[in-house]
Amino acid sequence: MEISKLYPECKYAIWGGTRLLQKFNKSTSLTTVAESWELSFHKDGPTKLEDGRLLKDVASSIDLGKNCDGFPFFPVLVKLIDAKDDLSVQVHPSDTYALENENSFGKTETWYIVDADEGSGIYLGFKRDVSQEEYERAIANNTLTELLNFFEVKSGECYFIPSGTIHAIGKGCMICEIQQNSNLTYRVYDYGRKDKNGQTRELHVEKALKVTNLQKYVHAPMLLPSKQGDIIAINKYFTVRSIPVNGETTLPFDGNSFRAITCVKGNGYINEQKIQTGDSYFIPANANKSTLKGDMQIIMTEIRKYYVGIDLGGTFIKGGIVDDLGNILVSDKTPTESDKGGEQVVANIASLVNSLLEKARLTTEDVVGVGMGSPGMIDSQEGVVIYSNNLCWEHFNVADMLSLKVGLPVKVANDANVAALGEVKFGAAKAYNSAIMITLGTGVGGGIVVDGKLIEGNKGAGAELGHCVIVADGEPCTCGRKGCLEAYASATALIRETKRAMQANKNSKMWEIGSLDEVTGKTAFDYYDVDNDAKTVVDNYVKHLAFGLTNFANIFRPEVILLGGGVCAQGETLLRPVQAILDRDLFAGKKGPQVPVIIAELGNSAGLLGAAALLMD
Repeated sequence: MEISKLYPECKYAIWGGTRLLQKFNKSTSLTTVAESWELSFHKDGPTKLEDGRLLKDVASSIDLGKNCDGFPFFPVLVKLIDAKDDLSVQVHPSDTYALENENSFGKTETWYIVDADEGSGIYLGFKRDVSQEEYERAIANNTLTELLNFFEVKSGECYFIPSGTIHAIGKGCMICEIQQNSNLTYRVYDYGRKDKNGQTRELHVEKALKVTNLQKYVHAPMLLPSKQGDIIAINKYFTVRSIPVNGETTLPFDGNSFRAITCVKGNGYINEQKIQTGDSYFIPANANKSTLKGDMQIIMTEIRKYYVGIDLGGTFIKGGIVDDLGNILVSDKTPTESDKGGEQVVANIASLVNSLLEKARLTTEDVVGVGMGSPGMIDSQEGVVIYSNNLCWEHFNVADMLSLKVGLPVKVANDANVAALGEVKFGAAKAYNSAIMITLGTGVGGGIVVDGKLIEGNKGAGAELGHCVIVADGEPCTCGRKGCLEAYASATALIRETKRAMQANKNSKMWEIGSLDEVTGKTAFDYYDVDNDAKTVVDNYVKHLAFGLTNFANIFRPEVILLGGGVCAQGETLLRPVQAILDRDLFAGKKGPQVPVIIAELGNSAGLLGAAALLMD
């Protein structure tokens, strides 16, 4: 389907006003409107398209995006709410309670404050921990609001209301509400008022007492900057972004999720279609890029998947919350403490995971799982580190142990493999399906990705590309063999050969750096144009690296080879001669598909993003 304007179902309630009619241009026979259901697949008020068809009947699974596939029904509902009078004090149950008792899902929601009269506000959660007895007594005595937080609100603020949180919208508030696709509400207190028929509205005190969170509520506003506006609310049911449009903003193609946009202020265009205050549009997941133009404030709702990525190192554990587009929402690190044993390391990882979830305002129910890259030989199917000299582990089942601590599925793979996957999924090779990545650091690591999947070998013990021999009986390698690529193409090898060249020629200009202790992987490159010894070191380094890459190209014929690590800072000075040798020696030359060599772009984020990608489809 095309990008389409939405025509909402308008709802009457005793507390509704006229702003949705007068300022938000809603078309209805009602004289007062409490709610307009802007994006709804719910039977109580499904959204229509311009031709009168229901959106839920027109939108295909491709239009909705694959992130909707795991839900039993469309997961989200977007409303505009005009509170001329106070709404009832109410609470929504969790999924668990609602499924067991109501044959329905519960409701978590978020409120974006579109507008508010001076002094208007909301009740949200308890001021302090309260007992069940206090709660019941306050309901009976009509003093419940004395126990609740009252927040005076203003335009642009956002409040997240998890299921079980007692709340009420106060009069004078205009709100854009994004919620689970549920119409289940338990009223606790309604100020004793009567409806248009002179009847008091039904209360659901007994049920509310069973589902209300009685702990102190602490408001913690979310504001996570992203390329597509500030994220103001996230969970597995919806992600909400606030997008100020001042001129032109482009929303790129996203096959994973639809986008629903609601204009809460101003006017402009989406592509060539006009949009003004109160309008909502549906952008299918398979739509090409969409351009927003004008001067307006947009609230965008979508369905994202979230993952925990862990990059386990010998000194530090780095982690982050990653979405299915490869955005790192929050990140942090903690010491590994491998000298204290595997159980302590796992405890540190678990602590980091919990801290990351807290920072992102997510629960374990909101994330798919934990992906982790670890040094060493990894049986990724079983989640076992077969051997890691960096961590002093042998046959250590890190995945099961961590899963028990954090209550999430865990997948683990070799860190070099994971970095390669990160570059293919989100980095320099994202336009390719097959790639080889070589990291040129203290050693030489490697990763192979074919059709978007890692090639790891039996029990994850393969893809040790740095330990392929390129010189028979050559330089000794850390693995115990001689002549491995690592012994010639690592930064360690480059430094070794630079020192040898300087020691062999005391007149080398490279001595200008002072002493052998000052030699780095850059030294020979820095003096390449003015010193023959430096030129020889670099030329030999390039030759050996290219020999190794040509072997891999001839075996796997990937679409691209990526180089990562500090040596790659040399850019084209390194790439040009390496590419020339590979092109010359590639089997069948120009007759077969070519293999470009490019620089990886994710840097230190490759491992974290690749770890998260272990759990992605």
